[in-house]
Amino acid sequence: MPDPIDVHVGSRVRLRRTLLGLTQDGLGQALGLTFQQIQKYERGTNRIGASRLVEIANVLGVEPAYFFDEMPEEIEGYGKKGMADEATPFEAESGYSKRETIELVRVFEKITDPSVRARLMDLVLAIGDAEQEEVNRSSGADD
Repeated sequence: MPDPIDVHVGSRVRLRRTLLGLTQDGLGQALGLTFQQIQKYERGTNRIGASRLVEIANVLGVEPAYFFDEMPEEIEGYGKKGMADEATPFEAESGYSKRETIELVRVFEKITDPSVRARLMDLVLAIGDAEQEEVNRSSGADD
């Protein structure tokens, strides 16, 4: 079973790679690796060594610390005495595991006009708020 920290780091590699529109093969070629090795890194099956993590960070245009950002509290305490709970990987807790979410972020980043970005953001927020209100009404009606 993969270490939860390796799973989190791998999911952040996948997130950044996908946001940049890179394939596993493309990242592998940039690093002199096969796409299968990239798959294993992204799943947390193979641990990424420190020097390799710096190489990946350089190719993906981020600092190595990026791969540890947004680490769930359960994982942050992983391995310390008294931590008995099973840690949940980052992707399972966030919307970033959904391909359409990643694609939406990628496309949004391509919009260069600030007013268009702001209007789109307003639209998405309004739709999200309306959906949440509907969920709240539905759950309140059942009580």
